Amino acid sequence: MTSRYGITIPFDGVTLSEHREWFSRLADLGYSDVWSAEVDGADGFTPLILAAAWESRLNTGVAVTPVYTRGAGLLAMSVAALAEVSGGRFTMGLGASSQPVVERWNGIAYDQPYQRTRDVLRFLKRALDGEKIDEVFETFEVHGFKLSRPVVHRPPILLGALRPGMLRLAGREGDGAILNWLAASDVARCKAEVGEGKTIAARLFVVPTADADTARFVGRRMISSYLTVKGYAEFHRWLGREEQLQPMWDAWAAGERKRANELISDDLVDELIIHGPYEACREHVARYVEAGVDVPTLAIVPIGVDLTEAVEGLAPR
Repeated sequence: MTSRYGITIPFDGVTLSEHREWFSRLADLGYSDVWSAEVDGADGFTPLILAAAWESRLNTGVAVTPVYTRGAGLLAMSVAALAEVSGGRFTMGLGASSQPVVERWNGIAYDQPYQRTRDVLRFLKRALDGEKIDEVFETFEVHGFKLSRPVVHRPPILLGALRPGMLRLAGREGDGAILNWLAASDVARCKAEVGEGKTIAARLFVVPTADADTARFVGRRMISSYLTVKGYAEFHRWLGREEQLQPMWDAWAAGERKRANELISDDLVDELIIHGPYEACREHVARYVEAGVDVPTLAIVPIGVDLTEAVEGLAPR
């Protein structure tokens, strides 16, 4: 299928200290990558440091670290430390995140997300190359910062990108893009904006159950939670789903949450959420790879199935 096949960590219900045996099991099963997120659970770096230290067979990546929630110098130090401990097995993911995460939860103004992402990307590349930086960027300024520990393996930097401007920035100044909440049929359009020769990673949500009604019930709740956020809504407008999603958006805005979920079609759930028996799930992942995803990363939602069974059942064949 692909030389890389990832899974999202940390697993729900498993403490960070208990992940050591899981990392070994994942490598044994053929998973090549473990990728973290940074929303409201563990931070993006700690699980990856543990993975890098405990299991040398796994690549690590974060999708994504918000460009607002750490100062520029601290972010550079965190990336450099993980690059060092991983020995070159780390991919850095930067993203604007969203207004709820940045503004409501962290008390930071969510201003100029494109410009902020561009500026942090430019700063980080230079800092990781060992440059002493004294510059006023458009969205922040840095005076006299230089990493005191040289970075031997500068990690690839991918941008979480949802629309043409950010996708083009990911291709023009980054090493590729991280995609999220899209169908396999959407990959080509996104990849065309990024350009050739760049890495495309994608987080893919998986509900591994043959009970389609349950999977679609769960999927509808996930879709309404995410696709009502402005950035994701605009992404799907760009992808051509405005007519399909507008009734759900209207119901959600009116406070009719149950009605909003009911207005999400089975077809849309089946496009955006991977579900079914394990073989069918793996085949669905393969369609993303065939469309141009280089690093598919599963985010397992283990409804009605044991996590161990799900991880084994979804492992690459």
